[in-house]
Amino acid sequence: MNYRILSRLLGVITAALGAAFLLSLCVSLYYMGADPREELAMRGFGLSAVAAILLSAFFHYKGRNAVRRLFGKEALATIGLGWLLATIVGALPYILIARVGPHDAIFESASGLTTTGASIFSDVEALPRSLLFWRSLSQWIGGLGVVVFFVAILSFLGAGAKILFSRESSAQAADLGSERVQTGVSRIMGLYMAISLACMLAYLAAGMSVYDAVTHMLATISTGGFSTYNASMAHFANPLIEWICILFMALGGTSFVLILKVIQREPRAISQNSELKVYYAILAAATLVCIVFNFGHEHFDGIHELVRHSAFQVVSIMTTTGFATRDFDQWMPVLHAVLLALMVIGGSSGSTSGGSKVVRLVTALRYVAQLVERSYRGNVVRSIRVNGAPMSQQACEDSNGFLVMVALVAAAGTMTVALFEPNMSFEGCVSASFACLFNIGPGFAELGPMRNFSELSAASKFFLSLLMIMGRVELFAILALFSPQVWKKY
Repeated sequence: MNYRILSRLLGVITAALGAAFLLSLCVSLYYMGADPREELAMRGFGLSAVAAILLSAFFHYKGRNAVRRLFGKEALATIGLGWLLATIVGALPYILIARVGPHDAIFESASGLTTTGASIFSDVEALPRSLLFWRSLSQWIGGLGVVVFFVAILSFLGAGAKILFSRESSAQAADLGSERVQTGVSRIMGLYMAISLACMLAYLAAGMSVYDAVTHMLATISTGGFSTYNASMAHFANPLIEWICILFMALGGTSFVLILKVIQREPRAISQNSELKVYYAILAAATLVCIVFNFGHEHFDGIHELVRHSAFQVVSIMTTTGFATRDFDQWMPVLHAVLLALMVIGGSSGSTSGGSKVVRLVTALRYVAQLVERSYRGNVVRSIRVNGAPMSQQACEDSNGFLVMVALVAAAGTMTVALFEPNMSFEGCVSASFACLFNIGPGFAELGPMRNFSELSAASKFFLSLLMIMGRVELFAILALFSPQVWKKY
């Protein structure tokens, strides 16, 4: 293990968080005269920024003269420790400003940075505006990943940047083409910012205030789902705002690498991308199912409202955003099953969405179809093609192996929550595990869209925080931390 380079990279992560705290401090200063709560918030963000900067200086000191060699285990350790460290540091404002316990603060911090959107706050409108801004900003930072953000600026990593990008993102460095990975990631970040700006301007045009447009843009593009209002997006009661949110949530769940290729006018980028077709086909089919089963069973003021609310909840759940305009916990059980399936599937690889990713579903289905064919045509040998290219046997095994692992973790998570919460219903335990592991946010029953996670025990909150991080880094970066081989020094 190259501990010096690991320390250097952790220093960059804490420095980025320190800068985010200073930005939140500026928001607190702006609203100081209008809200006396901002005085406490100003001190809280000031202390948090100082702590993050001092910690960053310590890591940089320990990482001085680091050898610029980064292998797979350093990459995994950086991802795993980076997200754990960012969660702990990101919890400081909640402790200092909201005055909540460490378990609540870590849960809220993990939920923000992993773009899960689950919350322990029953009344978010009682919090200072600057703290609500930090909640949304943490999701925007975590959207493409803390690690992906700093890969773009760390040119000294060289080939190691590709390892970090591939390990942190569900996309692969090869998807960026022949260009340097820093250049490719920088372009993705530019696209991320451009779409964010477009979303904010659209919200402003639809009638949101500047503060609401900024905070909800941060939570929409990152597919995070934190709102500054208890009623989430239903607070605005504005159909245009909801349609804008649907559009940008869907974009957030689309591969940013693919969007970049389309902008660069690369031929056949869309026509060859099977994941994109399946992603939007699932969204359309699930919306249609919700429309059909909600028709006559739920009260809607006309067909437009029925279509809008059905589409909103489908897109919000599949992109793992977690915004709500309707209490879907009151919908028919069959729709609960549909939404639960969407939670598991998630968005596209290389997007800000959680879930197991559409590309893995496509791979698994084609693998199963191949097995069925082999049952009666044993001599047939076919390669599995995804996104216009054949998959290697290793890549196929890795994809299917991940699905097995995530199923086992989800089942173990359900049993653990049931152990910690003996009075919770089975549906609540399942949705707690699934909502956190797949970075959804709201669940069903006791954790429905109009409720929160505040009533859970401290043990459950710590455990679910870990599940959120595991889901965000797709398991391996956390599981690898428990392997003694990773920590051997060379």
